[in-house]
Amino acid sequence: MSASPRNSRAKTVKIEVIVRSALWQKRRTAKTVIRKAISAAAVAASTRPAELAIVLGNDSGIQALNRDWRGKDQPTNVLSFPAAPVQGARKGSGKSRVPAPYIGDIVIAYQTTAREAVAEGKPFDHHLAHLAVHGFLHLLGYDHENDRDAEIMEGMERRILKRLAIPDPYASSVPTG
Repeated sequence: MSASPRNSRAKTVKIEVIVRSALWQKRRTAKTVIRKAISAAAVAASTRPAELAIVLGNDSGIQALNRDWRGKDQPTNVLSFPAAPVQGARKGSGKSRVPAPYIGDIVIAYQTTAREAVAEGKPFDHHLAHLAVHGFLHLLGYDHENDRDAEIMEGMERRILKRLAIPDPYASSVPTG
């Protein structure tokens, strides 16, 4: 019996997860959550064979990266560092040609991720999966610098997360009215 194209496509993405903060020991399922999320994103985006690294760090580490690379001296939840410019990409188009095989790094900060999950009333693993997908899509050339691009990227995130049985991360968790 041969593997379906969906499953074989997901296997073409090699994911190295590097834990740089002991805080992640509290989340023993983090690596599994990330691998499933990235695999689902690779299938949805029809990603060619690729490799990437995900660094699980803390607020102080990501703050230094955010300051040095983006000029923002504050922690953030996730940063993406493409290995090379995405060839043939149009911002937000989703029609990018991914350089192979190494596409880049994603860094996720534990404290900010945990704080946001609590503030938004979401399970930690759901928020972590969303951040992994978000970072991966940035490596593929997706962006959210303007409303049109944000709509495209967020739509892709919603579709991927729905496949993982994760509710819409952009839906308000606070009842209105």
